[in-house]
Amino acid sequence: MAGIKTNAVRLLEVNKIKYNIKEYEAPQGFLDGLSVAKATGMDPKRVFKTLVLQGSSKEHYVCVIPVDCELDLKKAAKHFGEKKIEMILARDITKVTGYIKGGCSPVGMKKQFKTAIDESAANFENIVVSAGKVGLQMDVRVDDLLNLIDADLVGLIINKE
Repeated sequence: MAGIKTNAVRLLEVNKIKYNIKEYEAPQGFLDGLSVAKATGMDPKRVFKTLVLQGSSKEHYVCVIPVDCELDLKKAAKHFGEKKIEMILARDITKVTGYIKGGCSPVGMKKQFKTAIDESAANFENIVVSAGKVGLQMDVRVDDLLNLIDADLVGLIINKE
């Protein structure tokens, strides 16, 4: 897969953002985030998954959270100013984002949606997100990612006490 240029990778390059590609095997076509972290030898707290949601207003939003965490829908709704927000159906991912399940990057979607990255990303200089294809992750500076996709750092996860 070396040298593959996805929309996400192209956008990083056009904006002169440094990144490292991490490849992994996904023989069944999709791995959950924890399996991706394990396959790439990364700390799951530094590997983030991209979730696409729809509010009661019918607007779409993107939340980027650690793979070992669960999204708090109430926190997401409050941040985006929605009464209610929910995950879109897996079958709608490609139609909405241009990406497929398991390969959805917060960078380079068909449209730039309002995006929030969980505040835990601030604990790291770099985080790992999908590079826009199953089997491909990109390690990128948090500040570069926030600026590129115009995202906010927000508390988005369910706190496991």
